[in-house]
Amino acid sequence: MTGATPVGRVAVLGAGSWGTAFAKVLADAGRDVVLWARRAAVADEIQERRENSGYLPGIRLPDALRATSDPLAAVRGADAVVLAVPSQTLRANLAAWRDVLPPDVTLVSLAKGVELGTLARMSEVVREVAGVEEDRVAVVSGPNLAREIAEEQPTATVIACVDHERAVALQHACSTGYFRPYTNTDVVGCEVGGAGKNVIALACGLASGLGYGDNTMATLITRGLAETSRLGVALGADPQTFAGLAGLGDLVATCASPLSRNRTFGERLGRGETMEQAQAHAHGQVAEGVKSCSSIRQLAARHGVEMPIADAVHRVCHEGLSPRAMAADLLGRQRKAEFA
Repeated sequence: MTGATPVGRVAVLGAGSWGTAFAKVLADAGRDVVLWARRAAVADEIQERRENSGYLPGIRLPDALRATSDPLAAVRGADAVVLAVPSQTLRANLAAWRDVLPPDVTLVSLAKGVELGTLARMSEVVREVAGVEEDRVAVVSGPNLAREIAEEQPTATVIACVDHERAVALQHACSTGYFRPYTNTDVVGCEVGGAGKNVIALACGLASGLGYGDNTMATLITRGLAETSRLGVALGADPQTFAGLAGLGDLVATCASPLSRNRTFGERLGRGETMEQAQAHAHGQVAEGVKSCSSIRQLAARHGVEMPIADAVHRVCHEGLSPRAMAADLLGRQRKAEFA
């Protein structure tokens, strides 16, 4: 593809915190935006009160942002469709929307994860379900905590697409005074970084819940970046991506911030809560790393990549390993050189 069509009208499918925040960014950038909400009550609240109180309470949404619970109305005439649903529900949702998508539309994934069972990255799920070539699919990744973006705090992100001109068109579509997008053609690296950071954030939360401090956090972030990078490179990613916004940037924000669902979920487990208790406190929001730790672990095994932190988080979440035993296991591993 050459000379990508400018993005004027955008549908955002999914009115959770990140979908709503990204829809606000697009509207602030001057796009014609329709936000689809699964529940009519949420769409009505956005239309009538200019707020999504369930996910971003207190944030006034732009008057130009429209909302609907009808997916056909949302996507009609769109130049780009943004998929803002959790990673493990993307396949089912996209299958329901596939037949109403406009021809040649750009599909943009906000989800960060690896699908259970298939071990597919989100762009691979989109390509398979929608039946499109890889140059039609873009992903957004970076240090993008939804609440801070909705409050218009300065941040940057990465828009990755193998078609550079399509990425540039999306870059122009969501550039604002507070939101700075960069482009990248390394979709694999951006997706692996985005999925891996959720798991490492769970580990950091577990450590925080146990009362460990900054040395432990720095160790987990650094070694977590190392193992995520190993997996990405094995899948064909550019190693440089992991030093950028979609790698280190996203990892630091998600591991350090109390706004991170994954870190907060891990912290509750570290304090002694059960999985059920931690989920109850999540108020319906999804800690993607809880499921992705299992699929990432399997994907790493398939490619012969060692990911000890992801493996340990899986065993805490799904095999009953205690957080304190997890720490002991990681520290008790065989000693070796930092860089092989």
